[in-house]
Amino acid sequence: MNSNMTVTKRSGERETIDLEKIHRVITWAAEGLNNVSVSEVELRSHLQFYNGIPTEAIHETIIKAAADLISPQSPDYQFLAARLAVFHLRKKAFGQFEPPKLYDHVSKLIELGKYDQHILEDYTKDEIDTMDSYIDHWRDMTFSYAAVKQLEGKYLVQNRVSGEVYESAQFLYILVAACLFSRYPKETRLDHIKRFYDATSKFKISLPTPIMAGVRTPTRQFSSCVLIECDDSLDSINATSSAIVKYVSQRAGIGINAGRIRALGSPIRGGEAFHTGCIPFYKHFQTAVKSCSQGGVRGGAATLFYPIWHLEVESLLVLKNNRGVEDNRIRHLDYGVQINKVMYQRLIKGQDISLFSPSDVPGLYDAFFEDQAEFERLYLQYENDSNIKRQNIKAAELFSLLMQERASTGRIYIQNVDHCNTHSPFDSKVAPVRQSNLCLEIALPTKPLNDINDPNGEIALCTLSALNLGAIENLDELEELSDLAVRALDNLLDYQDYPIKAAELSSMNRRTLGIGVINFANYIAKHGLKYSDGSANGLTHKTFEAIQYYLLKASMNLAKEYGACPLFNETTYSKGILPIDTYKKDLDKICNEPLHLDWESLRSDIQQYGLRNSTLSALMPSETSSQISNATNGIEPPRGLISIKASKDGQLKQVVPDFDKLKDKYELLWNMDGNQGYLELVGIMQKFVDQAISANTNYDPTKFSDAKVPMQTLLKDLLTAYKLGVKTLYYHNTRDGASDQLDDITSVEEEDDGCAGGACKI
Repeated sequence: MNSNMTVTKRSGERETIDLEKIHRVITWAAEGLNNVSVSEVELRSHLQFYNGIPTEAIHETIIKAAADLISPQSPDYQFLAARLAVFHLRKKAFGQFEPPKLYDHVSKLIELGKYDQHILEDYTKDEIDTMDSYIDHWRDMTFSYAAVKQLEGKYLVQNRVSGEVYESAQFLYILVAACLFSRYPKETRLDHIKRFYDATSKFKISLPTPIMAGVRTPTRQFSSCVLIECDDSLDSINATSSAIVKYVSQRAGIGINAGRIRALGSPIRGGEAFHTGCIPFYKHFQTAVKSCSQGGVRGGAATLFYPIWHLEVESLLVLKNNRGVEDNRIRHLDYGVQINKVMYQRLIKGQDISLFSPSDVPGLYDAFFEDQAEFERLYLQYENDSNIKRQNIKAAELFSLLMQERASTGRIYIQNVDHCNTHSPFDSKVAPVRQSNLCLEIALPTKPLNDINDPNGEIALCTLSALNLGAIENLDELEELSDLAVRALDNLLDYQDYPIKAAELSSMNRRTLGIGVINFANYIAKHGLKYSDGSANGLTHKTFEAIQYYLLKASMNLAKEYGACPLFNETTYSKGILPIDTYKKDLDKICNEPLHLDWESLRSDIQQYGLRNSTLSALMPSETSSQISNATNGIEPPRGLISIKASKDGQLKQVVPDFDKLKDKYELLWNMDGNQGYLELVGIMQKFVDQAISANTNYDPTKFSDAKVPMQTLLKDLLTAYKLGVKTLYYHNTRDGASDQLDDITSVEEEDDGCAGGACKI
C-alpha cells in the first residue's frame, strides 16, 4: 500500500495516512479475543482505502472488514468489530474515546434540547456525580457488533437527519434508571438507580425499543403496545383513526379491533342505504398507520382483528395476499383472526360454520368474549332464525382458507378469544379481552371511542420489559430482577405522557405491565435440554412458575406501599383466582412437574393487599432488543449458529451466545421435527403467563412429500395449540431454502418488540 496516501480530516485538511495508528487501534480492539487476526483486518481494509479518503470512511471500512470475518470458526470477530464501532461512535459523540463527566454531558444535551430538563431539576449535582461513579464504561466492550449497530440505528439519542450521535450506551442505561426512579424518595432512589443500571447494563433486564430510545428525551411516550377498539359507527371509526396516528407517531405498535364493523350490504339508517362493508374502513386504518414513522425509529405497523364468523370473512382472509387488485387487498396491515371452541368443534365434527354480520345478531359479538355458554346459545338461536341474513360454509373449507393464507403470507395470526378470557387476569363479565396487539402477546380490556376525547372509551397500553434467562445462575435471582423490573415499569406509567385521555384513564386504573423473557434457547442449551423432545418441559414449568410468582409478589409489595391499582376489583386476582387455577388441565398429561413455591400464602397476601398492576407478564418477540443483550430472541430457537438479521444498516451477523461452550447444545429451528414439542413448551409457559405469548409455527416443506406442507399438519398444530391453552399464534414461518445461517424473517424493523416490533419488539 502507498505510504504517501493522504486522508481528509473532518476539518477538510489533508494529511498522510498513519498506518501505525490504525494498527494500534485494531490491536487494542483485538485484546483478549480468540482466533482473530489483526493483519487480516488490516489487509482487507487497506484494499479499500483510496487517496483522500475521509477519516470517517477509514473507521467504517475497518469496522466492516472485521464484521465480514465473523464466522463459526472465528466468532470473536463480532466483538472486535463491536469494539471498533464503539471507538468510532465515541469519537463521533464526544470528539474523543474517553466519555465526559455525566453532569457535563447531561447539561450539554439539555441545552441542545436532546435530554429532558427535568433530570437537572430532579437531581442535584452531587447525586449526578454519585451516579457517574456507578458507570462502568468498559461494559460498552461487551456488546456484539449487531448490538452496537442496533444501538446506533435505534437507541442512542441522535440527529437522524444529519447522523450526529450524542451519547454512548452507558449514559443511556444510567439515565434511563435516573428518569424511572426520579420520583422515589431521596433516601432510596440512588440505590434503586444503581441496581437497575447494573441489571440493564449487564443485560440481566432487557428494555424495549420505546424505553431505550425515548426515556431521558423530551418525548414521553414509552408504552410498546397500544390496543384500540372500534365501534360500528362513523364517529368511532374516525376516532380510532385519529388515535392510531397519535400513537404511531410516538413509537407504539398498534392493535386495532375492527370486528364490530358490519358487513357489506347491511342496512344503515333504517334501510336508507347499503353499508359499504369492512374493506373501505380497513383501508382508512392502513392509511392512518402508514402516515407516520415511529419517531424515525420504526415504520408504523398494526394488526387488525376480526372474528372468523364475520359475514365478510372470505374476503377478509385474502386481504394480504399477492393476488387480486388494490381495490380488494390491504397488504400493509397484518390480521388477527379470532376463534373459539364452538368454531373448533364445527371443524372437528365436519360441520358448517354460519357467518353473520355482527350488526344483525344482537349480543353475539359481546358474548363471543364475555361468556362462552351464552355465545353458543345465541349462535344456535340465530342459526335457526330464518329472518337473519347468514351464509353457511363448511368449517373445513373456512379453516383451510385461513391456514392457506397464514402459510402464504406468514402474517395472518390466531387469537383464541375464549382462552384470552377464561385464563385471564380480568373478569370477562366486566372487563372482557376483545383483541391483542401487533405482536400477539398483549391481552387487555378495551372499549370503543366515540370521539378522540371520549372519557368512556378505553385504549389499552402495555409497557414491556424482559428478563434474560441466559444471564441467571439460579431461579432465586429472579426475585430481585422481577422486583426491579416491576418497580421501574410501574414508575414509567406515572412518568410518561398520554396523548389521549382514554389511554391515560386505562393506564392509571389498570397499571398493566408485560414482563417477558429473552435468551430462552440459550437457557435450555446450558442445561443440555431440547425444545422438541419434552426434555425441557420440567425446567420450563419451574422457571415460569418462579417468574410469575416473583412478579406477583413484587406487585403485591408495591400495593402495600402505594395501594392497589384502582380497578383491581375487575381482576380475577381480586377474587383469589391465580393463573394456576384456570389453566388447561391437558397440560398435566405432558408435564407432571409440581408447584415449588408458596402460592397459598401469596394468594392470601394478594387478597389482603391487592396488586399494583392488573397484569405482569407477556412473552414478546424481542427481536431487536435481544440483539442488544447478545441473546437469542424471546422464546424462539435459533435458525443457525450465526443468523443474519435484516436491518436498515444492512445485514448484521449475530453469533449465538456462549458459542464456544454451547455450539453443539443448541437445537436449531430447522433441525426440529415439527411444532409439537415447541407448542407444548408454549402451553406450559401460558399456564403461568397472565397475558399472552408471541408463539410461532414453523414448517420445512422439504420434510414432506411433493415439498408441500399438508393442510392436515397445519390444522393439527392449530388444534394442538388450542388444546394446550395457547392464547395466540404469531408468525407462520416457512423454510425457504436459504442457508441455515440466514434468518429469513423479512425485516427486523417490522417485528420489533414492540411489538416494539415491534414496538412490541422489546
